[in-house]
Amino acid sequence: MEIEVTGVLLAGGKSRRMGEDKRHLLVGEQTLLDRGLAVLRSIFQEVLVVIAQDSPPLVVEALVVRDLIPDCGSLGGLYTGLMQATTPYIFVVACDMPFLDPMVIVEFTSRRASADIVMAKLASRVHPMHALYSKRCVPVVEQMIQARQLKIQEMVSDRSLHVRYVTEDDLRTIDPSGRSFQNVNTPADLEVARALLDQLPPSNPV
Repeated sequence: MEIEVTGVLLAGGKSRRMGEDKRHLLVGEQTLLDRGLAVLRSIFQEVLVVIAQDSPPLVVEALVVRDLIPDCGSLGGLYTGLMQATTPYIFVVACDMPFLDPMVIVEFTSRRASADIVMAKLASRVHPMHALYSKRCVPVVEQMIQARQLKIQEMVSDRSLHVRYVTEDDLRTIDPSGRSFQNVNTPADLEVARALLDQLPPSNPV
């Protein structure tokens, strides 16, 4: 059980493209929220679920906290996770990622030595919503919020932070398809995820 990293599940999105609260949509026998939470709870001793200030309350087996600063999107959720966690690092995922893999997450957390951010860079694209962040990121996040620069991926260009990337080669043996980074934003995405789950062997994690 990981005790130096807190698992943070961001579950405060507006679900505008889905048209309904995607946290409670089923993929298999579990909701998107429950699938993500189950993976984080299997790895991390401390798990936080961050929701928006105006979000309906959630009853889950984890500490639920509301955004400390409203209307800042995922960056605000990241800031809340960093501020509320009792550990020096957090690992952040969005609640709309149905195929999180514990082995992939451990690959990220194992690379945290001398790093402020551990983030995937796949096909030249970074993935800030499946990444590890140090509390040393807090001043940078505060500056970005004050400037209303709300794109988390812009953090990697800050020279005060040490960023380590996880690449396709690093994941080739544990997640060659990149399924861990798949998310569900639209009804079409949901149908794809459900169809994919039906094709996976029963022994596949989550």
